[in-house]
Amino acid sequence: MLDHDRRSLEMISRSFAGEPEGLTRDDVLDNITLFWLTKSAVSAARLYWETAQAGISFFGAKGVKLPVAASVFPTEMYRPPKSWAEKAYPNLIHYNGTPKGGHFAAWEQPGYFVEEVRTGLRPLRG
Repeated sequence: MLDHDRRSLEMISRSFAGEPEGLTRDDVLDNITLFWLTKSAVSAARLYWETAQAGISFFGAKGVKLPVAASVFPTEMYRPPKSWAEKAYPNLIHYNGTPKGGHFAAWEQPGYFVEEVRTGLRPLRG
């Protein structure tokens, strides 16, 4: 997690500098401890390894036909424009940018993440 990407490192580093935005030091240590004790770091990284081995791009438009909700967090490594999302997901039912959050948005900005899940999936409720 510390070397995942520059922006995530900056976000995690802020928590150790005592800045009140985002995560606390305990949040970071709890998450690292959870990965360590459950030995789940390897399985978490497996997606990246398998994708690289298969020569597949994370960002290649796929033409996914299922309903898709896309939330764009401003400090994510790749922030797809709506035009790309519409091409990749012809059944795009929600697209929105958020004011805060990055690659670990559910962890760092849970309020924005939950609101995006609720809003994005609302059209699917019967």
